[in-house]
Amino acid sequence: MVRAFMVLLLCQLAGTIIQQASGLPVPGPVLGLVMLLVYLIRTGGPSPHLRDTANGFLKNLGLLFVPAGVGVVTELKELRDNALAISMGIVVSTLLGLVVTGVLMNWLAKKNLEPENA
Repeated sequence: MVRAFMVLLLCQLAGTIIQQASGLPVPGPVLGLVMLLVYLIRTGGPSPHLRDTANGFLKNLGLLFVPAGVGVVTELKELRDNALAISMGIVVSTLLGLVVTGVLMNWLAKKNLEPENA
């Protein structure tokens, strides 16, 4: 379990270091997840220890949201002051995501139904 936890933390650390060094506009932990994905693909999937560690995190996932909830509570004044902009951003991004998903699914469905010209 310690080794699996170390792999997870090292991926996050490496992603953060790469993000800081390169200035990429992608969060370091996201880069770490990509590196973890590459590692898992190359090794043929997670080891039993890594799988057990990940399942342990998933079972207690609610606890990982406590810091985010505390952050929201500490920024209630900012949220209240910008409620209209935040609400509009949520609505517009949701609608835009639905439209893009629908268009992409239609395009993929049509492409999948077309016979191949060989």
